[in-house]
Amino acid sequence: MRPTLEEIVAAKPYRDYADWWPMGEHFLGFMADAIHANWEMLQDDASEVARYAEQYIRVVYGREARPTLVGDFVEHRAAVESGEFDALSYAFYRSAYEELARRISDPETLIAERRQFTRRVGKRFFSSMVAYLKLDLPTKLESEEDHRRLTRAIEEVGAFLHREGYLRTHFAFRLDVDITHRGHRIRQRAQDFPTTLDRGASAYALYEMGYPAIMPSAVYLYQTIGEAQHHSSRTIEELFDRVGCTASETRDFDPTGYPADLVVELWEIRKRA
Repeated sequence: MRPTLEEIVAAKPYRDYADWWPMGEHFLGFMADAIHANWEMLQDDASEVARYAEQYIRVVYGREARPTLVGDFVEHRAAVESGEFDALSYAFYRSAYEELARRISDPETLIAERRQFTRRVGKRFFSSMVAYLKLDLPTKLESEEDHRRLTRAIEEVGAFLHREGYLRTHFAFRLDVDITHRGHRIRQRAQDFPTTLDRGASAYALYEMGYPAIMPSAVYLYQTIGEAQHHSSRTIEELFDRVGCTASETRDFDPTGYPADLVVELWEIRKRA
C-alpha cells in the first residue's frame, strides 16, 4: 500500500524549499496553458485541484494557500512563487492521474497513459517556448552543424528554465558520460555522440538539475501515485523528437534519493529509423 501525502512528507521533508523564490511570467504562462489544456481534456472539477493545492501547501509548507491560487495561475492574473507552482503542479497532476485510474483498470495501460499525459503537456509547453525563444532547430541530425545547432538549442532551453526560476541554481545536459547503470558500465565521449547515433546505436547523456521547483511534489507524487510530472524532461524529450530522435530518462529513474541541489537523470537517445 502506498503512503499518504502526510506520511511521505513526514518521512522526507524538503526544508531547503521552505523559502519560496520568484518564477518568471513566461514559464508560468506557457506551463499554465499546457497543464490546464491537457487536464481539461480529462477533468472539469477545478474545486478538486484547489483542494489538493490547499492540502499540499498546508502539509508540505505549513502555510495557507491563497483562495484564488488556481484561478490566478490558469488565467495569468497574478505572480506565482516556487512553492505555489510546486503545489499547483502536484494538484493538477494528481487530479489527472486519479481520473485516468478511474477510467483504466489495466496497470500497464494506466502507466502508459499517465506517461502520455506528461508528454502531451511537454509538447504543448515546448511549442510555446520554442516560438518565444526562436530556437534554431535542425529537422534531422546529419552534419556537424546540425549537432552544433542541437547543442545551442539545449543550452538555450536550460538557460530559460534557470532564468525563469524552474531550476533555481543549475542546468547541464552532458554528453560526456562515465557511469555504471544496473551493472553495465557506460562510457561515452561527447565527440562520439554524433557517430554513435549515426550507426543506429544508443547514445547517452546526463541531465543535471539544481533545485527544480517541483522536486518535492515530484517525489511525493512518485511515492503516493507512482508517476511524477517530469516537466523539463518531457520538454527536452520533445526537443529531441523534433530533430528526429527518441530520447528520455531511463525508466528506472526514481527522484527520491537525490539531493535537491543535484538531481541527475541518465538519458538514452536514438535516431528514429
